Amino acid sequence: MIPGRVARLSEETQASAATIGPVKSDIVKVTGTTQVDTIVPFAGGRVWGQMIIFIPTDGSVILSTAGNILVGITAVINRAVYMTWVVSLQKWVINSGV
Repeated sequence: MIPGRVARLSEETQASAATIGPVKSDIVKVTGTTQVDTIVPFAGGRVWGQMIIFIPTDGSVILSTAGNILVGITAVINRAVYMTWVVSLQKWVINSGV
C-alpha cells in the first residue's frame, strides 16, 4: 500500500504461531488461535512505515509483547487490527481504537 495513491490491497493468509511472516501483503488473515509474539516485517524490517491489517479468522488471537509488538492486545475474531512498523523501534505499533 502506497500512501496517497489509489491501489488495491493485497491479501495473504498465515497460520497463527509464535512467529509469523515475513508479511508481504497489506491484509493478513490469520487462522488458528495460537498467541503471536513476533510478526516478521517485509525486507527484514528496513521498510519505513509498513502497514498491515491483521484479521483473525478462527477465533481471538493474543498479540503479545514477548517479541516485536510494542503494546499487546487480544485481536478478536473477524475484527481488523491496524498495525504500523516503526523502523527506529523495530516494533509493530497497534492502532487498537481504544
